[in-house]
Amino acid sequence: MKVLITGATGLIGQEIVRLCHQSDIDVHYLTTSKNKLSTTSNYTGYFWNPKNGEIDVNCFEGVEVIINLVGASVAKRWTSAYKKEIINSRIVTANLLLETLKTKKHSVRQIISASAIGIYPDSFQNYYMEDSPERDTSFLGEVVTKWEDAVLQFKTIGIDVSLLRIGLVLSGHGGAFPKIAKPIQYGFGAFFGNGKQWQSWIHIQDLARMFMYVMHEELNGVFNAVAPNPVSNKKLTRAIAEKLDKKIVLPNVPRLTLKLFLGEMHILLFSSQRVCSNRISASGFGFRYDHIVSAIDDLISE
Repeated sequence: MKVLITGATGLIGQEIVRLCHQSDIDVHYLTTSKNKLSTTSNYTGYFWNPKNGEIDVNCFEGVEVIINLVGASVAKRWTSAYKKEIINSRIVTANLLLETLKTKKHSVRQIISASAIGIYPDSFQNYYMEDSPERDTSFLGEVVTKWEDAVLQFKTIGIDVSLLRIGLVLSGHGGAFPKIAKPIQYGFGAFFGNGKQWQSWIHIQDLARMFMYVMHEELNGVFNAVAPNPVSNKKLTRAIAEKLDKKIVLPNVPRLTLKLFLGEMHILLFSSQRVCSNRISASGFGFRYDHIVSAIDDLISE
């Protein structure tokens, strides 16, 4: 079997590539950097430049499944120019893949794309399922809605679409977790606001396994890619502190303070989404890390 991965060199992509190779699945990947091109027996890179509409069509050769992870980080200050980059990095790339497949004979039967729980509105009370009709009206909600709409267009050419709405990804090798844990480790940990906002998280190993599971089981539709037990910001912070044998002694960080420093993107730290993972669990997927304590034990012992 052969898959094509966009964003293969990122945090999530690297973990999925590792699992693919464990399962004897060959990986093609797309990169905008010619310096990152490599060719081995099971890992072959192809150049693309979505901004200019360029793509090496050989990337689709023998590919049955596309795993779509590409997208500019939202964890950078949201200037007007960078907002456009965040959206275009998701929409333009999906459109380029789609339009290329329309003109080429191919064997692609499924696209499994990253999405985000940011599509759900900020709420302390709601418990969001995949079919929840509410949509966030902030910039982040706009990004995710446009992203999903672009990927859903693959249905028009007979390709099955799976969307994984990803929560806070916990990894010891990058992303948000080291940035959260480091201040706590040095005694500067604090809750954001009142600390009651829900954080729906997932261990990176479970997330990569979920992508593989959706591919092997040929599951279609939307799945919330979060662990079964969301936690509050306060509980997450305290769990990390307990593992590090530290105390939270600093006062809570006011929302207004971080808004001054981070601008609009401060909502990433204060937004509250309690998200349900029952649909993927009901399909037979089993989480290795279903409680925050077991996840943190693994990450901090790495």
